[in-house]
Amino acid sequence: MEIELIVNGRPVAARLEPQQLLLDFLRDDLGLTGTKRSCDVQVCGACTVLLDGLPVSSCCTLAVEAHGRDVLTIEGLAERDEFAAIERAFARHAAVQCGYCTPGLVLTIHALLAEGALATEDGIRRNLAGNLCRCTGYKAIVEAVRELAGTGNP
Repeated sequence: MEIELIVNGRPVAARLEPQQLLLDFLRDDLGLTGTKRSCDVQVCGACTVLLDGLPVSSCCTLAVEAHGRDVLTIEGLAERDEFAAIERAFARHAAVQCGYCTPGLVLTIHALLAEGALATEDGIRRNLAGNLCRCTGYKAIVEAVRELAGTGNP
């Protein structure tokens, strides 16, 4: 199949098998390795990318589903001005340890900040529940997000 899409603001055309996952297309075909493979069953959030601005699990999304759509990966977000604020908040609160979950977590946070879904600590915890982190214990992540959402002290 042939698909055309926008990846990180750039047009991409590709020929691929109909069953190819978006995760594999991004990592193997486009070399965008910031998107991580972990659970392969849509429960951990490590493979999260934004599809038309909404977080999706690329491990359970077919690449052909992105035809004609806009995909944002961590590499694309890192090129944007708004990434710096997230990066600073994560560094200030030590919200990163091994970093494996961080790309998916940051993309989810970016999307949720844009829609105002992170206004309370309960909202932060509830909305980030689909992003698992085995290292941090979440306290530092929640503090960083509270800062970003303007609900905590910078």
